Amino acid sequence: MSRHAPQNHRSLPKAMGSALLALTLGLSGCAEATPTATAAALSVPAQAGPARPLVNLPDFTPIIDRYGPTVVNISSTSSKAIPEEHNPFPPDSPFYRFFKHFGGSQGGHGASPQEKIRSLGSGFILSADGYIVTAAHVVRGAQHIVVTLTNHHAYPAKLVGLSVRYDTALLKIDAQDLPTAPLGNSDDLKVGQWLLAVGAPFGFFNTVTQGVVSATNRPLPDDEYIPFIQSDVPINPGNSGGPLFNMAGQVIGINDQIYTNSGGYMGLSFSIPINTVMQVVRDLKEHKPIEFGYLGVEVQSVTPQMAEALHLKEPVGALVASVLPDGPAAHAGLRPGDVIVTFAGKPVYNVGQLPLLVGSSKPGSTAPLGILRDGKPETLQVTVGALPKPEKTRETTSTKAAKPTALKIPRLGVDVQALDTALMDRLKIHHGVVIADVGEGAAAEAGIRPGMILQQIAQQDITSPQQLADIVRHLPADTPIPVLVRQGPSSIYVVVTLPRH
Repeated sequence: MSRHAPQNHRSLPKAMGSALLALTLGLSGCAEATPTATAAALSVPAQAGPARPLVNLPDFTPIIDRYGPTVVNISSTSSKAIPEEHNPFPPDSPFYRFFKHFGGSQGGHGASPQEKIRSLGSGFILSADGYIVTAAHVVRGAQHIVVTLTNHHAYPAKLVGLSVRYDTALLKIDAQDLPTAPLGNSDDLKVGQWLLAVGAPFGFFNTVTQGVVSATNRPLPDDEYIPFIQSDVPINPGNSGGPLFNMAGQVIGINDQIYTNSGGYMGLSFSIPINTVMQVVRDLKEHKPIEFGYLGVEVQSVTPQMAEALHLKEPVGALVASVLPDGPAAHAGLRPGDVIVTFAGKPVYNVGQLPLLVGSSKPGSTAPLGILRDGKPETLQVTVGALPKPEKTRETTSTKAAKPTALKIPRLGVDVQALDTALMDRLKIHHGVVIADVGEGAAAEAGIRPGMILQQIAQQDITSPQQLADIVRHLPADTPIPVLVRQGPSSIYVVVTLPRH
């Protein structure tokens, strides 16, 4: 079909048209262009065939043509209680009813109004009989879930199960002979490889975006058990749960989150590797509990200053700040001050890598644990435990007791007190002193505050205030020294540099 110019266009006066034509053709010295000159000037070369690209770029159309129908849109509806506005008047005030009537809930006595929350996400078809994979945050808490295919057929979906820690959910719809995409091996991903994302950003269904792998095994602070794929593929709200394809058309991850200050894409996208996803999906499909490996330690980063204080050649590994009594690490012989540098034969370059390695280990399995103790390498054998469920904390009342006498340690800049038995039992610790006061000096500069418990200095356990004073008296000046302090249930190493006097 040829394309014709519209017939109702507005025409210019002949004289104006000739003048414009003369200007266009550069005929400034002519009063009127001749038909022959006009035809020659307006002549164009004959239309050629498809141009050959000068640069070879990836063509994603075969992937979309073949596997685009495996991507689904997911909409869910949940309810959220609307908090009642605070009534500033007491119940016996004549204004109490006034405020409640005009400013408070209208739902009746004891009834909380409900707000309908609708969310939109993406997913992909895992099997021809209707299993769908998506991100857990897309469907968590939903009362109604609808899955819409690319052919616009919509199905109510049942939630088979989800894992909050892995942010993965498995759905089921009543359908057969559905198209599916092959699964790849996310462990084979290399930085720089092309990727393709398909989803519904901001509700725009079946949107395709592309980018490259920016990093692999990227830990994030709030999702320490997921070895994220970092990419520059543009994804936005609505892409969550959608597939991430490699150039073979294989799903190698599900899109999960972005780093943003604006609420939209800013160049950093994170996807859950498909190997991690399928590990969860298999357990969800068989209704097995999702278990995570567990060591029973608190770890922290090794800074250059801390590495010097611990006599390490370089700042690598995960520094053990505390070891849970009777935990897997304690049974293996791990101690505070040890630096974990390998787990199950895999290197631990920084503290974020350890939870990924331990969490993906099967509880009950045995793994070699490579450590540096006093700067010397050792290997321990640890039996991985199962991550315990979080216990609910219970408020307890305590009776006031007479405060023990504080001992001043001027070189450190602190006043310390002996630990009482009740505090040691509550915190499950066996040594240390309480920081009663902090003045100007080395401790304050290291961030030590009153109320903390000093348990170790220069890798020596502290059992009394006097012992601490004796150790500090003989420590070298102007040298980084590791100090283990505890705040509530958490422990951390800090570095202090003592003056000469």
